[in-house]
Amino acid sequence: MNEALQLEVGHKVLEVGAGSGWHAATIAELVAPGDAPRSEWGHVYTVEIIQGLAELARKNIMTTGYGDRVTIVCTDGSMGYAEKAPYDRILVTAAAPDVPKPLIEQLKPNGTMLIPVGSASLFQTLMKIVKGVNGRIKEENFGGVAFVPLTGRYGHRI
Repeated sequence: MNEALQLEVGHKVLEVGAGSGWHAATIAELVAPGDAPRSEWGHVYTVEIIQGLAELARKNIMTTGYGDRVTIVCTDGSMGYAEKAPYDRILVTAAAPDVPKPLIEQLKPNGTMLIPVGSASLFQTLMKIVKGVNGRIKEENFGGVAFVPLTGRYGHRI
């Protein structure tokens, strides 16, 4: 997924679904590598709707030394994180019934989003969304996947 996002040093990234924090750390290694000058670093904002997972992710990120490159927020990720938008890249790690409008709005022109779209169980498609300079959306199908369901306002009703 990181490769499909074409992450670069300096990118500001929103990850929806922090989980344990592991994936946010891998993103941080690409957008804010330790060998790059801090002035060139990007940043990862990762949101998690489940308080216990947000706390676990925060602990893991701090323990592994990524606290200066990753911010964990406990909130409804289907709404994005408008406070730090717009984002160069958005990665959604849970399956949405449709692409949430707030995430499209928070994506920069020429920005890219990866999001699994489909049912709450098993039958989903990984979609690459590219927002053109004019705001026009281009979608690319990356094939079948199986993710946990996205919950929240624009997620599945479970």
